[in-house]
Amino acid sequence: MINKTNLPRHLAIIMDGNGRWAKKKRLPRIFGHREGTKSVDVIVQECVELGIEALTLYSFSTENWKRSDSEISGLMNLLHAFLSKKYKKMQDNGIRLNAIGRLDELPEKVRGKLTDIIKKTSKNTKMILTLALNYGGRQEITDAAKQLVKRAMQREISPGDVDEELFSNHLYTKGLPDVDLLIRTSGEFRVSNFLLWQISYAEIIVTKTFWPDFRKEELFNAINDYQKRDRRFGGR
Repeated sequence: MINKTNLPRHLAIIMDGNGRWAKKKRLPRIFGHREGTKSVDVIVQECVELGIEALTLYSFSTENWKRSDSEISGLMNLLHAFLSKKYKKMQDNGIRLNAIGRLDELPEKVRGKLTDIIKKTSKNTKMILTLALNYGGRQEITDAAKQLVKRAMQREISPGDVDEELFSNHLYTKGLPDVDLLIRTSGEFRVSNFLLWQISYAEIIVTKTFWPDFRKEELFNAINDYQKRDRRFGGR
């Protein structure tokens, strides 16, 4: 049973295992990604109903460009189709869409759809759904550092002004709370360059379940585990 008074404010998920799910079933990799969008739909809905404030999904990393052209094209088409189909559902459920990463490097069709839905859902307040696209944690920190150096050179700030709060306000995730719970599917024990700053004190749960099979039961199991933990934040 979920205790709704002790929910993670910010839940982040590394959605891993689509390719292995497809391989296990002797299907092309794109079938795993397609089934994975169904898990996204279920988990987003469950998080809204639970009352989770922010959900961030690792959707496409800066390293994913190394994959085959056909797989990348298939992923981008799936993303565009998912956004188009789920826009009304986002509005009906009060979901505000957000996206982080080096978005200017995404295909124009995807950028246009993202920009449009982000604008149209900007006043929704029930949950913030953030898609990490062309995202890398080191790249995010590098980009923030560059902004701060530029501001210092323009004498808008001095080096002594730079503290954790100011730095956080120059990250892609400005305005979002730090991550409370990070879930990684498919059994891999690594964070894969995801939200390196924001997960400093996050609870981490790894499940062997491949992302296409990660649904309500697995989500609730992870949250139940989170609620049993004693979060000390280094204080004792």
